[in-house]
Amino acid sequence: MAANNSLPTIPLFNGLPDEQLRDLNSIGVEKRFKRGGTIFSEGQPALGFYVVLSGRVKIFKLSPEGKEQILHVFGPGEPFGEVPVFEGKRFPAHAAALEDSTACFYPRDAFVGLIKSNPSLALNMLAVLSRRLRTFAALVDNLALKEVPGRIAAHLLYLSDRQGTANQVELDVPKNQLAGMLGTIPETLSRIFAKMATRGFIQLDGPRITLLDTAELRDLADGVKRLT
Repeated sequence: MAANNSLPTIPLFNGLPDEQLRDLNSIGVEKRFKRGGTIFSEGQPALGFYVVLSGRVKIFKLSPEGKEQILHVFGPGEPFGEVPVFEGKRFPAHAAALEDSTACFYPRDAFVGLIKSNPSLALNMLAVLSRRLRTFAALVDNLALKEVPGRIAAHLLYLSDRQGTANQVELDVPKNQLAGMLGTIPETLSRIFAKMATRGFIQLDGPRITLLDTAELRDLADGVKRLT
């Protein structure tokens, strides 16, 4: 079972009274996954959804040639796999642990039963799904309309906002996988990172990146300026 004292820290369950948290705890099943372990596969029936308790989880698609395209990375407190669950359909992508991870699994039928009796839980779910929709809309916009430096700058600013840090972020996937997420190749990603560092926009330290000039990064992300 999921630890009861962990539930109030999960945004999806914010503001719920203790009685409802106990109900959620009673239906949640804690699952542990080793790094690289499969959580679910594309096409598998969506019988429930997950909330990350610790570690990180990637959602990804595979091309017919086996090339991996990461769609999203989720960390502690974030739900995943919830949309197909409520549609009563199959998972449209794969999920795997990026590192040793723990997640709480909520069976669909039991969770829907709780929602019917707890409208506040339904409202929290709608809020989470709305934020998720905005994130994916921004991703589509970045890939379709921005040049590669703009996509990279936008992603760094997104990580800063998501991780709650003003001037330092930590990449949540290896750089070769990040390149795929942003629609480029690792060599181009490294070259642009180096150019941003030379221009004084960022400072590189492995997966940690210090944002030295967020105003310039925002101009790049918005297409106001170009990285020359």
